[in-house]
Amino acid sequence: MPNTEEVVTISKVELIRLKKQAQAYRALAASVFRFAVKDPIKEVVKDFEDTDLYTDGFIKDLESGLRQSSYSKLYAHKAVTR
Repeated sequence: MPNTEEVVTISKVELIRLKKQAQAYRALAASVFRFAVKDPIKEVVKDFEDTDLYTDGFIKDLESGLRQSSYSKLYAHKAVTR
């Protein structure tokens, strides 16, 4: 039997309301992240190059990794570009 400090009792109406709220929140969060603002890969690479802190090899690996990333492949065409 659970400890009485761990038990919460709510009405069925409240439970249904909370479930609807959770579902609405999940839908909202999914729509917000579906169209995430994303810098184009070229801009990200240029920002790294402009710092003069990274070797050419690192910059090439960075660009390659960004182009091959699952996010880029799945969502780049849906993202809003700044």
